[in-house]
Amino acid sequence: MPAHISLPLSSNGAVKFQDRIREDAPRLDRTELSTLQINVGKYCNQTCAHCHVGAGPHRKEIMTEETANRIIEWLEETQIPNVDITGGAPELNAHFRSIVTHARRKGRHVMVRCNLTVVYEPGQEDLIDFYRENRVELICSLPCYLEENVNAQRGDGVFEKSIRALRDLNEAGFGPPGDLALNLVYNPVDDNLPPPQEALEADYKRELLKRYGIRFHHLYTITNMPITRFASYLKVNGKLDSYMTTLREAYNPGTLPGLMCRNLISVGWDGVLYDCDFNQMLDMSLGNGTPLKLWDVAPAELLGREILLGDHCYGCTAGAGSSCGGSLA
Repeated sequence: MPAHISLPLSSNGAVKFQDRIREDAPRLDRTELSTLQINVGKYCNQTCAHCHVGAGPHRKEIMTEETANRIIEWLEETQIPNVDITGGAPELNAHFRSIVTHARRKGRHVMVRCNLTVVYEPGQEDLIDFYRENRVELICSLPCYLEENVNAQRGDGVFEKSIRALRDLNEAGFGPPGDLALNLVYNPVDDNLPPPQEALEADYKRELLKRYGIRFHHLYTITNMPITRFASYLKVNGKLDSYMTTLREAYNPGTLPGLMCRNLISVGWDGVLYDCDFNQMLDMSLGNGTPLKLWDVAPAELLGREILLGDHCYGCTAGAGSSCGGSLA
């Protein structure tokens, strides 16, 4: 079994994740490498309560030009078809556009995790045009179609800007009936599991169209991970233990085959490799204690490699499961 990474949780003797899955999967390996997920840093124009990155306007962890170039060079020597760019607000990194354009020139499918309000930041006036010209897939955060819920989670005024951004994206050809992909992400407002994805998507489509004339392709439901800022919120409010109990009791072995760590690799702002973006935020890097940089390993060496596990992994395996592409089961 992989070495267990202890988390600052008061589990009261509860079963550790790596022990819980033993009967369902003796070990979790990476079975394919279809996506390179790049986290360009923790700098963001928002400070969201649920953010597993702990991103915000004062974070200094930002990818340099040298690191971005080395990642581009490594990617060009591979056959990895998908590039998933995240942050922080990835668009605020000075080298974001270079990563996107190089990946697209090499025929890679590029996904950008966008918080919507970034399109109105100074210097981003042409951002929607850039998205369109490079035909990126946008995966945009909108934790609810109700203003009070979004502002409670993301800050005052965020909902109004988000709706305006979605309208501008629709006008630019993102979302139906256009062929430019516009997908939304739902995170629960508090310490709850997401509702069924398909039913919630129908609600979102109905309400956003009726209220604001907005159309989008898919909704992804993502469970809030009990790490960094959200873990601190839970602890301050006395909910951390009960939330972990909720996740453990909802464990679903049917989610294991589709876990995102089994088909992607995550690279941080400094080039260090991780099994997923969540492990990245817990400093659970590949390399057996010595952080492994992306450019020091060949893609084939990442296949069949055992995934590092921790109790936060219950978040991806609870209920219908959770991944960067939504529910799993």
